[in-house]
Amino acid sequence: MTRDYVFHAGEATVLAREGQFTDAMPEILIGRTDGPVGHAFANMMAQSKGHTAMFAIRACNQMVRPATIIVPKVTLKDMANIDLFGGVVQSATADAVLDCVIEGVIPKDRANDLCIISLVWIDPRCATDPNLDKKDMYRTNYEATKLAIRRALNGEPTIDELIANRHTIKHDMDDWS
Repeated sequence: MTRDYVFHAGEATVLAREGQFTDAMPEILIGRTDGPVGHAFANMMAQSKGHTAMFAIRACNQMVRPATIIVPKVTLKDMANIDLFGGVVQSATADAVLDCVIEGVIPKDRANDLCIISLVWIDPRCATDPNLDKKDMYRTNYEATKLAIRRALNGEPTIDELIANRHTIKHDMDDWS
């Protein structure tokens, strides 16, 4: 396990409770602000229609450290989805990052030297679901973000694990092989 903090990638999936469309699947990069992740982070500040990047904040005037930017993987076409992204998902992401610092997964003394890019999934059905459970949406995004950060910094899965499972584990959507 290297701790150079140049470029670490991780992902995780946490499934929603039954009847919800709140699965969380963040893909994150974490690295130094003066390295490739920092350069990518700065470039993400440019907005593109439907894929508005936002800082992860816990509340107004409470931007999380390490600085974290969240970007939706899908086009957000309406205010209802934008509100979910800039509310529940933003808060869950920020809390997960801060808890990773509190728990020592991210060293506190590196919190101002690192940055995180998190690509996040919001199922477009969430905004129109009359039974949307925002607590479940928070839970899945919080748990998945913590797991993705931990995996990134621990180099998981390892290349040996990937090789060992090459022919036994298939993509969840695999119906072609």
